[in-house]
Amino acid sequence: MPEIFHIARRADWEAALTEGTYRVSTLGRSLEQEGFIHCSERHQVAGVANAFYRGVAGLVLLVIDVDRIGPDIRYEALNGGTESFPHIYGPLNVDAVVAVRPLEPGKDGVFSLLSSE
Repeated sequence: MPEIFHIARRADWEAALTEGTYRVSTLGRSLEQEGFIHCSERHQVAGVANAFYRGVAGLVLLVIDVDRIGPDIRYEALNGGTESFPHIYGPLNVDAVVAVRPLEPGKDGVFSLLSSE
């Protein structure tokens, strides 16, 4: 099963379970504002967490089965970057999420994720 990952606030994910779709692009930005939902491949999660979510508590890591996603997925590099990240172009159907893992920073605010997660 090919997987991609999305860092979410626990409250946003819980709201999505009630609504049936997840519509948050990234911290403080909606799907409608951004145009897509930011995701990562496994090896990119720690870098994204530490670049954009350092010190933020109450997060979860959504494990998403690529084969279950309804909207288009595009791999793109943004803002002149060279690394491509998966982006979901539409609301994420909650049944595509196959696992939800707690994601909390350490006391120093840094996230440390093992590559086997």
